[in-house]
Amino acid sequence: MTEMVYCYDGSFEGFLCCVFDSYANHEVPTAICCDEDFVPALFATRAVSTDRDHAGRVYRKVVKCSPHAAELLRKGYLTCIPDKELHLYHLVRRLLQNGSGFLQNLSDPVLYPVAKAVRHLEGEAHLLKGFTRFSDLGGVLGGEIEPKNRVLPVLRPHFCARYQNEKFFLYDRTHHEALFYAAGKAVIRPLADFQMAPPDENEAAYRLLWKRFYDTIAIKERYNPKCRQTQMPKRYWSTMTEFQNEDHFKAQSSPAAVAVPGAPAGISAPERPQVPGPSVPGSVP
Repeated sequence: MTEMVYCYDGSFEGFLCCVFDSYANHEVPTAICCDEDFVPALFATRAVSTDRDHAGRVYRKVVKCSPHAAELLRKGYLTCIPDKELHLYHLVRRLLQNGSGFLQNLSDPVLYPVAKAVRHLEGEAHLLKGFTRFSDLGGVLGGEIEPKNRVLPVLRPHFCARYQNEKFFLYDRTHHEALFYAAGKAVIRPLADFQMAPPDENEAAYRLLWKRFYDTIAIKERYNPKCRQTQMPKRYWSTMTEFQNEDHFKAQSSPAAVAVPGAPAGISAPERPQVPGPSVPGSVP
């Protein structure tokens, strides 16, 4: 069988079209990669164009075979699992060939990596519901997160319900995309470069109050850094108000920083990574 690499546009619909083309051309791709991430190889390459009709046919077939498999497919596409397209392709192929029986066996070699990745996605989204910090920026709530997975589609229902009467945005530093919400409507859009505006006097004061509250309720005699990092993993600290340095508490209208205590136990805020994240995939139906 000829080794074939499929290249698509990075959208969920584009991935479904890869599955469609695989059956249409009687091929089993060796790799499936996004156009932006493609590295020239010795194998033959097929450029797969995105056709919403083809994508819809594949997705409806998956739903008909198993709604649970369709959910795994949608959420699996949001995960950070290496070679996720190939894992998801084999999941769909197994479903169409053998039916949904294998979905009951979590140790199945085709199902296990996808199910594990989805559990990680859901766990990360659950933590970010509590770890996300919003700032009031002129009547608009703004926040930043730095997740491993593309959690914005999973977080969208939670924050839209919680702040249904507000205007807000939530920026994903890793995948360079943002969730925007206003007047009952929410969209997720790519955002290549973003810099949070400095706070005004009022917002700087509220940040300081939150920082002081966090430090005040701490019990010095029960300080346990290992336990804290278990309950609040360190990789989330870079976007949490209570772990920021003095620059985070500087008001826009004042050149001087608001007086602020140091980070808990003298631990400085983690540095923001400089390596850009992966390309932004398309929206998930």
